Amino acid sequence: MSSLTEAQRTEFARLLKRRYRELWADVQRELGEAQPYAELAGEAHDLEDEGTADVLVDLNLADIHRDIAEMRDVDAALHRILDRSYGLCTDCGGEIPLARLRAYPTAKRCQPCQRRYEQTHLRTSGPTL
Repeated sequence: MSSLTEAQRTEFARLLKRRYRELWADVQRELGEAQPYAELAGEAHDLEDEGTADVLVDLNLADIHRDIAEMRDVDAALHRILDRSYGLCTDCGGEIPLARLRAYPTAKRCQPCQRRYEQTHLRTSGPTL
């Protein structure tokens, strides 16, 4: 069990719930913004206009994908708060420093384990689009 106090867990839960609501509002807004671009892409008779509309749709979908991924991280952090494992590294079981949780409330790994995870699981062959 994490050494976080009940007050700290409550505060993090409040912050995470607020962030979830913000992300949900962003996704709803982005979905509304995507609709005109999608319609334009289907109606464009000029290849340049169609290409521009397609890029705008793709960018909007990338934003939505990013926000949904963050919503999943927030939801997972809220579950860890409920089962009292919030603040413990999912890899080594050690404490995640409070400063790291304050800077990155969805953190599920301590910094050394996160570094190892990134080195072994993330592509290093260049930027992804």
